[in-house]
Amino acid sequence: MTNEELILERLDRIEAQLAPITQTASGIKELREDLIPLSGQAFRLVIRELEDVESSFQLEDLMALLKRSLRSVKHIIFALEQMENIVDFVTTIEPLLKSSVPQVINYLDDLEQRGVLRIITSMLDVRAKIAAAYSPEDIDQIGDGAVVALGLAKKLSDPNASDFLEKIAELPSKIDLSNAKPVGPFGMLGALSSKEAREGLGVLMQLTKAMGELKNGGNGASLESEPIA
Repeated sequence: MTNEELILERLDRIEAQLAPITQTASGIKELREDLIPLSGQAFRLVIRELEDVESSFQLEDLMALLKRSLRSVKHIIFALEQMENIVDFVTTIEPLLKSSVPQVINYLDDLEQRGVLRIITSMLDVRAKIAAAYSPEDIDQIGDGAVVALGLAKKLSDPNASDFLEKIAELPSKIDLSNAKPVGPFGMLGALSSKEAREGLGVLMQLTKAMGELKNGGNGASLESEPIA
């Protein structure tokens, strides 16, 4: 092979190697020609948008923000970690919320159907009316009275007291006042001949002895006193 042929062969190989580079350069040139108009439009758009914040934005503010961000890198990392924890927590409880929220809604609907919520609202209205009608001092006194009333209610819960009150409540239905007549001393002696009258007098005596506790503050001292002749 002659020198001319060798030179031509090498030129062909060089041309083949340069062909991709030429194509790439051509593509870059075309891309640059396409981007030049777009970049001009984008630049003008950025300038137009920045005109709105020109009076409020200063380059020094941007530098201060950058410095503050660099000094607060640890805080930013901590905030991101906490955000990840919150995301994990929400992801964990999401299935529970999907199942519990309908149950809560059904429970509240049941309370509404039974009128419980209306009762609570009425109670709040009553508290507002009490607050408007009475001063704090009056409410304190009412509270003291309520405590005393609860103490009385506790005493009335005793089985003996409850039984006594039930029997007392039954008495009016057993009494016929239309048959009541004036009774003198001899009439009283005659009435005592009946068993019911004597039993009633015995009950009255027991009540009289028990009422003697009122004189001594309810300490039961009068029950030990001498019987009435």
